[in-house]
Amino acid sequence: MPGTLPLSRRDLLRAGLGAGTLFALAACGSGSGSGPAAGGSGVITWAWQLPTSWDPITSSAGSDVQMLALAYDALTALDPSGKAIGWLAEKWEYNDEGTAVTFTLQPDLKFSDGTALNADAVARSLNRARTAKGSLVAPQLADVQEVTAEGELDVLITLTETNFQYPLLLAGKTGMVVNPGVFEKDASVLATTAAGSGPFTLTSYTENDHAELRKNPQFHLADEILVEEFRLYPAPDAATAVASAASGQYNVVRIGAANIDAAQAAGLEVQVLDSMFVAVLDVNTTKAPFDNPAVVQALKFGIDREKIRQVAKFGVGDVNYQPFPKGYVGYAEDLGEVYAYDPAKARQILADAGLSGGVKGTFSVTAPPHPATEQIQAQLKEIGIDLSIETIPGSEWTQIVYLEHAKALGYDGFAGRESPVQAFQVLFSETGLMNPARNRDPELDAQIAKVRATPVDDPSYPEVLQEATRIAVTNFPNVFLYNEPFIIARQKSVTELPQSPSLRRFEGISAG
Repeated sequence: MPGTLPLSRRDLLRAGLGAGTLFALAACGSGSGSGPAAGGSGVITWAWQLPTSWDPITSSAGSDVQMLALAYDALTALDPSGKAIGWLAEKWEYNDEGTAVTFTLQPDLKFSDGTALNADAVARSLNRARTAKGSLVAPQLADVQEVTAEGELDVLITLTETNFQYPLLLAGKTGMVVNPGVFEKDASVLATTAAGSGPFTLTSYTENDHAELRKNPQFHLADEILVEEFRLYPAPDAATAVASAASGQYNVVRIGAANIDAAQAAGLEVQVLDSMFVAVLDVNTTKAPFDNPAVVQALKFGIDREKIRQVAKFGVGDVNYQPFPKGYVGYAEDLGEVYAYDPAKARQILADAGLSGGVKGTFSVTAPPHPATEQIQAQLKEIGIDLSIETIPGSEWTQIVYLEHAKALGYDGFAGRESPVQAFQVLFSETGLMNPARNRDPELDAQIAKVRATPVDDPSYPEVLQEATRIAVTNFPNVFLYNEPFIIARQKSVTELPQSPSLRRFEGISAG
């Protein structure tokens, strides 16, 4: 079963990513490039986020994919509708059983250091990703039997079972190709130095401070990179974000909905970019009081999501009860407002469980707390769940919450994944980073197996996938709240950023 390339890469960047609207959601920006150029000029200073690691396999936050894509290329990419297209690989083909897929690379690819990026390098990179100790992408590659190079350009992935998701899966961190010449010498350096083939080369990195990158002349679309330097910073404090962009400290900065008017008044351009990011409460059912199913059910009905959207989010974004946005193939329309705010029902659930006297617990959030957390705390107190807020430094959140699963309830965000099956793995599998109790559900496992066994272009694929969504949302304790678009303010010298499914791309973007 062949994989086709519906658009050329440049068509994707100029027309698709520039003008398309992801998943048919409303958007304020539709960036376009100013055309190819032989060299780069200008600097982008982007206040957004620093990655937890510059190594794709030890990166522990889904949102890291955005920063890693500055320095690494993946085998495939996503078009504006979320379908896989070629990137490093120009095509792919499955066997009839869906148990093996061959990716054919573009010719003459190179890593940023000038060494060849061929089938052998890709095979070694993927084999490291699935077998290296501490690899956080290994669970997504658990059904890979072996990866081999078949000549210079063909990479054969042999699977232990049918899985038609690989062209989607390999569009993100899992498919980012790392230079074997670096990791086979000393893989530890990759935490702070990148070794890829992406649009930029990491030249300097100061942990928790900033990263400096330069245009990579070896990048396969180097003539589309119109800036010479890229400087990456953590997001500034919300109170100073607009001022920092207006002063020129940064020329692209992420802001909150509360700052939109101030940014426009300061002469900045504001864009609201669609995303797959959904705010969610991680619930650990091995820890009190959420080891009681009645408390979990009351929790789901006791939150007024629309009120939070209006107050904490200033009306920006959409209330959502599931991990996918409306319009996405995995979004189950018939779930509707499955856990719509019903405080009377929530109180009755607790009373029927003998908990009418109230429930106490701890609500863990990053410091400083998100504005929504105090609203959630107040709403839950009204139904009889009294939570004290515990703040955890952002630098410790990943270790304590994601890796140790040490907290009972956390306010979090799910950044989405290129493959919906990968999203289910992260959220609902017994190895999932965002499954604090590490519990599993045989019904969901069986349905996900059906998703893997269904080609993504099969007419039955949407319903098969949406049934998995229904099972997950109703059987697991995760409390999905609302989708959050990315709101950015930029100086007028920076051209509009494009819409894209899971990450911002900078081909065609200039900074005068």
